[in-house]
Amino acid sequence: MFYFCCMQLLDGKLASQAIKQELTQKTAHLSAAGKPRPHLAAILVGNDGASETYVASKVKTCAEIGFESSLKRLPADVSEEELLLEIEVLNKNKDVNGILVQLPLPKHISESKVIRAIHPSKDVDGFHPVSVGNMVSGAPTFIPATPYGILLLLQHYKVETKGKHAVVIGRSHIVGTPMSILLSRNSYPGNCTVTICHSATKNLKEHCLQADIIVAALGKAEFVTADMVKDDAVVIDVGITRVADNSKKSGFSLKGDVKFDEVASKSSYITPVPGGVGPMTIAGLLMNTYNAYLQQKSK
Repeated sequence: MFYFCCMQLLDGKLASQAIKQELTQKTAHLSAAGKPRPHLAAILVGNDGASETYVASKVKTCAEIGFESSLKRLPADVSEEELLLEIEVLNKNKDVNGILVQLPLPKHISESKVIRAIHPSKDVDGFHPVSVGNMVSGAPTFIPATPYGILLLLQHYKVETKGKHAVVIGRSHIVGTPMSILLSRNSYPGNCTVTICHSATKNLKEHCLQADIIVAALGKAEFVTADMVKDDAVVIDVGITRVADNSKKSGFSLKGDVKFDEVASKSSYITPVPGGVGPMTIAGLLMNTYNAYLQQKSK
């Protein structure tokens, strides 16, 4: 990787490592005081390769920082009713602080029902309607892990957001919509004027050229090019797509939604792919799990 004189890399590996070190210390103090450690329980349905990788990474990171973790594997043909019963068992288990059901789920299972089945106090993914409602109203809550990770990344590098114009490309309930809400909040990071763009947006390039901060979360490889970005913009690349590459042993390269080599030279800050937002998503999940632990133990 090469670097540019006026650009700073928003290194998610470094920032997430700092968060993991902090959580490791806090967990060690709990253990030293004879208290239980935070416990994240994950459910994996089927054997989708990407989901296997994501869950394995989360379980591994829990072990690294001293969290307890458990993984329940269910076959791809498990009934919706059986999955909901498994979630209810975890809801009632006082030793479990956070519940994660890895998405996507098989088509015969309603993701909405599954998300709603997780008790809000253990909703460390931040997808439950109660969590979303609290986020919109500005009440304390669990923020979806990827947007939370992006906020933590901006904080780590002390990126100024107040008074900035942020353009969010993508309106998913996992990233785009929460980011638009969070960046407009009266807090740090926040206090941005936010434009949210999507598939029906006209003159997308013109919107992007007005942006001090761009959050690209649309899932199209190298969609954002240099001619769409003004000088000194902050660029957050959420996308990650496998692109065929015969020069790689794996046969593919990982590309973000931003054409990095073009855009980096115009940016003040930019996230790499991989190694930018990805590690911060796990950091956000771990922070949510720790906060869930604190809330539950205080009752």
